[in-house]
Amino acid sequence: MILEGGIWLERGHQIEKWFIQFEKDVTNYLVYYTGTTDVEDLVQETFLRAFRAFSRFKNESSPKTWLISIARNTAIDFYRKKSVWQRLKERLDQESPKLHVPQTEEKLMRKIEYAQLYGAINELKPNYRDVILLRGIAELSSLEAGQVLGWSENKVNVTFFRAVKKLNERLKEGEYFESFIG
Repeated sequence: MILEGGIWLERGHQIEKWFIQFEKDVTNYLVYYTGTTDVEDLVQETFLRAFRAFSRFKNESSPKTWLISIARNTAIDFYRKKSVWQRLKERLDQESPKLHVPQTEEKLMRKIEYAQLYGAINELKPNYRDVILLRGIAELSSLEAGQVLGWSENKVNVTFFRAVKKLNERLKEGEYFESFIG
């Protein structure tokens, strides 16, 4: 029993160290992946799952890669459970009060740009969206992104190149900016 307690203590210390080191990376990834800044529960669930699965971490990937992989699966599981209408209602409720707050022109332009980028990323097919989020937003290497997605490093590189090209085409079309202000 003491050995078990020691293992639990060691596991807890390691996850705590990783939380301090990688919580921002996991949070940023989840914000972009979900499209909302309200990701505290998902972050908490990610680290809880990491604690439970600690014995399966084999140092074959970096802890950051492993945690982002868990975060991705946590978000997928979470959104599978929620209906589309519930998510839409939450997003509208969350954004409504912000519309009444006076903002500077710069802040408004930045929000429009972020909305435009998020809209364009969200319109990409899932493989493109995943690789853009992992390589471009979470700043994982090709190898690390491949570990998260279960792809070869070459497939990550090719898919990322194609995804960036498609994303740039979408952004140049200007449809997101017009739909946002129109």
